[in-house]
Amino acid sequence: MKNLIIDIGNTRIKSALFEAENVISEKAFIYLEELIADVKSLDFEHCLISSVKYTEEELAAVLDFEFVFLTVHTPVPISNKYASPDTLGVDRKAAVIGARALFGSGSLLSIDLGSCITYDFLTSKDEYLGGSISPGMNMRFKAMHQQTARLPLAAIKENEKINLIGDKTISGLQSGVYHGIRFEIEGFIATYQQQHQDLKVIICGGDSKFFETLTKDYIFVIPNLVLYGLNRILTYNVNKK
Repeated sequence: MKNLIIDIGNTRIKSALFEAENVISEKAFIYLEELIADVKSLDFEHCLISSVKYTEEELAAVLDFEFVFLTVHTPVPISNKYASPDTLGVDRKAAVIGARALFGSGSLLSIDLGSCITYDFLTSKDEYLGGSISPGMNMRFKAMHQQTARLPLAAIKENEKINLIGDKTISGLQSGVYHGIRFEIEGFIATYQQQHQDLKVIICGGDSKFFETLTKDYIFVIPNLVLYGLNRILTYNVNKK
């Protein structure tokens, strides 16, 4: 079964073509028109769209194929124990479902490094319990710049080495943000491990590339984890029919 997964964010559109649980191709676009042109050349049986930018009605008006539109009410293959399930972002559910698609047993902690950093926990019984949310990398840099009088706006380039001790203002900001996030992640993982010895951790999201050094035999960096979860959700809904 070939599935087309489309994840429409505020600034980028990601698409992936799956054969069962395996990614055949993955692409990214800025404009919806680019996606529409690309889809015309694809061969797929089913499609799921997750969108924070367009409604189901807006997409149906411009797309000439059927699709499942992901909402908080779309059936998913886990039990949602979140106290306010209607407020839970679908990307957070998709992340842990993607983790389960890749790792079939045990407790799972997904760490999504995006605009915010989200920590989401799935028990070995496929019960989603919730997690934590903290500011992401760019948000931390912007907050220090915008909420102080003199601190500049800093950033980190891919593959840039960040020393623990910053010897000037920019490197001090970089150290505080980078190592602050690193220690935060390591602290969360260590605390979860104390309670769940079978824990596997999957780090994903746009800023996951900065933290690939954290990988161990139980910590994995899979940037496109959410796409795997969306594919599993689509397969689950197709099989329910």
